[in-house]
Amino acid sequence: MNRTTNNFNGEQEPKREENNEQSSLVNKLQALGQTNVPQMEGSSIHCLTIVGQIEGHVQLPPNNKTTKYEHLIPQLVAIEQNPKIEGLLIILNTVGGDVEAGLAISEMIASLSKPSVSLVLGGGHSIGVPIAVSADYSFIAETATMTIHPVRLTGLVIGVPQTFEYMDKMQDRVINFVTSHSDITEEKFKELMFSKGNLTRDIGTNVIGKDAVSDGLINEVGGVGQAISKLNELMEQNRKSKPENGLEVIQ
Repeated sequence: MNRTTNNFNGEQEPKREENNEQSSLVNKLQALGQTNVPQMEGSSIHCLTIVGQIEGHVQLPPNNKTTKYEHLIPQLVAIEQNPKIEGLLIILNTVGGDVEAGLAISEMIASLSKPSVSLVLGGGHSIGVPIAVSADYSFIAETATMTIHPVRLTGLVIGVPQTFEYMDKMQDRVINFVTSHSDITEEKFKELMFSKGNLTRDIGTNVIGKDAVSDGLINEVGGVGQAISKLNELMEQNRKSKPENGLEVIQ
């Protein structure tokens, strides 16, 4: 038997009818507030977004917008293995984060056999700089910024010479990677990194759009359209460089 409830008139109405009415109302709804991402069926480009703070070995509070490197690494491996993906577009709007996690992502992007293009939108600060230059070609929006500053440590720091030597070596890793994957010289990058007065009460430089290109850090000022166009160009060059049907003609 169905359970019943009394209404104000003393009549009894079955619970099942109320449930049916509620379900019919849900069926009539056209949308439930969900965002539908456009499908990229047939596209040979994979878009990788790096936003917020790059999270490393320590989990950040839930109210922080983060990009977890353990989520990006499997994606990069899948991009390398998937024959349907021919190019990688990297969108950056990050404040930086864990140095080792950022360098790990940068090294993986740089070692891909498929063409890659990066685009800095909003900001590509701190450890976001090596990620931006790790692609085969890099773009930056005209209003986007990149903050270059020395490596810092947070939390408990043991005040011994070995700690400062470790920071020095880590900083050299960042400098060597950036200078080897861009047109900026080591002297110029260090000058931006240790500059005084550009950042209030801090050391470093905030580079904006065209300045990043003139310094040799980024290849070109542009947006999404230019980035995709360049990536298609690199993909076409990559196709032509591969021998058809796995056969190579030797003279």
